[in-house]
Amino acid sequence: MKEVSLVIIGGGSAGMAAAIEAKKNGVDDILILEKDNDLGGILNQCIHNGFGLTEFKEELSGPEYLSRFVKQVEELHIPYRLNSLVLNITKDKVVTYSNDKEGVVCLKAKAIIFATGCYERGAGAISLPGSRCSGIITAGVAQKYLNIHGYLAGKRVVILGSGDIGLIMARRLTLEGAKVLCVSEIMPYSNGLNRNIAQCLNDFNIPLYLSRSVSKVIGKNRVEKVILSQVDEKMQFIPGTEMEFECDTLLLSIGLIPYVSLLNNIDCEMSSTKGAKVNDYLETNIDGIFACGNCLHVHDVVDFVTDEGREAGRNAALYIKGLIKNSNDHITVTNGNGIGYVVPQKIENLDHESLTFKFRVRKPVNNVRVVFKSNETEVASFIRPVLIPSEMVMLKLNKEQLSKITSKELTVSLEER
Repeated sequence: MKEVSLVIIGGGSAGMAAAIEAKKNGVDDILILEKDNDLGGILNQCIHNGFGLTEFKEELSGPEYLSRFVKQVEELHIPYRLNSLVLNITKDKVVTYSNDKEGVVCLKAKAIIFATGCYERGAGAISLPGSRCSGIITAGVAQKYLNIHGYLAGKRVVILGSGDIGLIMARRLTLEGAKVLCVSEIMPYSNGLNRNIAQCLNDFNIPLYLSRSVSKVIGKNRVEKVILSQVDEKMQFIPGTEMEFECDTLLLSIGLIPYVSLLNNIDCEMSSTKGAKVNDYLETNIDGIFACGNCLHVHDVVDFVTDEGREAGRNAALYIKGLIKNSNDHITVTNGNGIGYVVPQKIENLDHESLTFKFRVRKPVNNVRVVFKSNETEVASFIRPVLIPSEMVMLKLNKEQLSKITSKELTVSLEER
């Protein structure tokens, strides 16, 4: 069986950044496995601008952004396999993949980085009521049809869910001549970035209906009508609040889920994000297996995905050199009042110069303190005027603050000022 120092599963922004960073940190034997025809993942179909503002200090399209990393991968002579589907992994880091040129291949890796991205929730995930006719499509698939293949998903469109892909497609479809009738969101607040609300809806006078969802889809061969109804605090439809829209397409932008089925097969511990639980090195509970990017937790900005991929690549290089080791003696990081999740979920080593914690709030809040506590000791606090669920928050604790953690648990919570 062939041995490889580092196998990276996924050749998107996280996977490429991880490979480049591992190579720069002394790992020469690297292989990227990508299931699609090209490196870059979802960025290949994201032809809109908005990428690279943090990474390159300029505004790029998705293909422009990814091309800069593909160039680095090729300049560093990092091997990669396209159209290669990973079939299985084991706890002792044997990776089995297949493609049409090599057939089925088994590799023994010293370390593995998962950078497999995420997938969209479909109609079945929300038990969408009504007919299952054609014309019901997820926003990402509609984006691929239009931007890669040149096919317009529909001419009269209702969008369910205010996630960023849905908002971006509202603008994109409008520019291509479709009529986007509205965006409906079941929550009382938008789940997209504020800039996308402004640029994709407000600029084109597309209405956003909050606390509303699809109560019925009507159609035989194809969608003919969509009924939207208001929901109460328990997310139940309120009779008498129906709004009827004649349309031929229902676009779903109802959330993303980390793609980690291979990790589930080896009893990897999972978090509330539906991604893996990781420690301060982005390592899972399986020794030598790391996770980063959208397969760990869904990010709202690709620049942050890239940065997390770099961190995973750097840490995997340390692991391969024997400089870090997963242990059972760790500090558990928990999400307290108002916090949906926190990454990392474990701390193995408090001797960092600094450690960044990433999290999302459960609902929009104003004028709050984000408090880190170890038992009843306040380790650090940060004042934030506004926090919303659609924007991931990143807060850094320095070495002095980390030294205040004296128990086996660190809790991150919101408190009123």
